[in-house]
Order: sequence, then structure tokens, then C-alpha cells
Amino acid sequence: MDLNELRGVHTLVIMAMFFGIIWWAYSSHRKKANEEAAHLPFDDDEVEKRTLEQEKTEKKR
Repeated sequence: MDLNELRGVHTLVIMAMFFGIIWWAYSSHRKKANEEAAHLPFDDDEVEKRTLEQEKTEKKR
């Protein structure tokens, strides 16, 4: 086995791993986790709003 054959096998292994990760990431059993992750930036805004509202009510007291 020469160096070029080894490079070809290495390329095929890396390509198979890439497609495996893509398949895993977009599979149906990951749908809930992906939807939760998609809403994370918006959840921070809601937490920040509640924190600001609490600070305002504490300052009024």
C-alpha cells in the first residue's frame, strides 16, 4: 500500500464520518433538541425582561 492509496482510504473514512454526523444531526430523534437549541437566544431575552422588571419593582419599594 503506497502513500496515495492511504490518502484515498483516509479521504473515504473522513467523508463517511462527515455524512454520519450530518445524518445524526438532522435525524428525527434530534428534532426536539434542535428546536430547543433554536429558541435559546430568545429565551435569554425573556429572562432579561423578567430581571429588568424585578429590578424596577424593587427600586419602587
